[in-house]
Parts: sequence; C-alpha cells; structure tokens
Amino acid sequence: MDEEMDDDAKIAGAPLVDRIVEELDLLSRNVDILQRVSGGTPLGIIRLSDMMQLPIHKVRYSLHLLEREGVIQPSANGAVVTDKAKDFWDDLDRGLDRMTESIQILKDRAAERRAPASSRKGY
Repeated sequence: MDEEMDDDAKIAGAPLVDRIVEELDLLSRNVDILQRVSGGTPLGIIRLSDMMQLPIHKVRYSLHLLEREGVIQPSANGAVVTDKAKDFWDDLDRGLDRMTESIQILKDRAAERRAPASSRKGY
C-alpha cells in the first residue's frame, strides 16, 4: 500500500477508512499507468517514472499488479497492453458503480447518526 496519505485522508478517521483510501489511491495510480501504456508505444519503468513523477518502486509495483491481472505484458521495449485490457476497463466501470452505490448508502447512514437525537428514527 502507499505510504503517502494526505492530511485530508488522515482526518477521515478510522483506520479502516484510511486503508480503503490508500487502496483507492493505488487503484488510481494503476489506472493512470494503464492509460499511459495503452497509448500504443511500449513504456518502461524509468520512462513511466519520469512521465508520472513517481518513484521507480511504485511504478514497478503497479506494473507488477497490472501484469498479474493480465492487462499488460512485458516486451523488450517496455510494457504493452493485452487483449484483456478492454475487460479490465469494463470491470472497473462496473466496480466503480457498485462502490458509488455503497458509498452513498454509508453516507446516508452516517448522516442519520449525525442528525439531532430528536429527529432520529428509533435510535
């Protein structure tokens, strides 16, 4: 997981929420890298690191995760996308929709708990 969590994420509260925020940051980085690799030209770790202004070890880790998912593969000139990349984008879209629904439900529940005691339903 990423060690770099900004102050807003730390304020978010519970360690569980912080871990989820870190995972979303990692997902975002992986998506950024996949987008760049999808440009058609193979890209290596150093080039991606320079382009994205990220440490090499973070780029290497993201490439490893994307390769493990089967959406990229190494070549002599750097990472290239595979045919599974389209499925990845479709799955990402569906997964983000599910997360959005879950987040909204949690936000609604949290708002209920923040409401004054007199307006809560049976709590």
